[in-house]
Amino acid sequence: MPAISMFYGLIVYMYFKDNKQHKSPHIHVVYQGQEVVITIPTGEILDGHIPNSKMKLLQAWVELHQDELLADWELTVSGQQPYKIDPLR
Repeated sequence: MPAISMFYGLIVYMYFKDNKQHKSPHIHVVYQGQEVVITIPTGEILDGHIPNSKMKLLQAWVELHQDELLADWELTVSGQQPYKIDPLR
């Protein structure tokens, strides 16, 4: 489960071959022991919870990096290493 980005205490992961439980492209994000799973295209929450202020930052980051995230998704579901993505600044 490679970390693809880290910012403001958020650690963004993509799991290898992780397209069975959640069918749509998504990321796993950990913040202070809490985890949330959100879709890449829309930023919709599939599972979990993090504070709203952090969720807004995360959704803004997803919107800015949507193309890169979708490219990384294709790599990870085929078992390849994803690329790192710039953090939110």
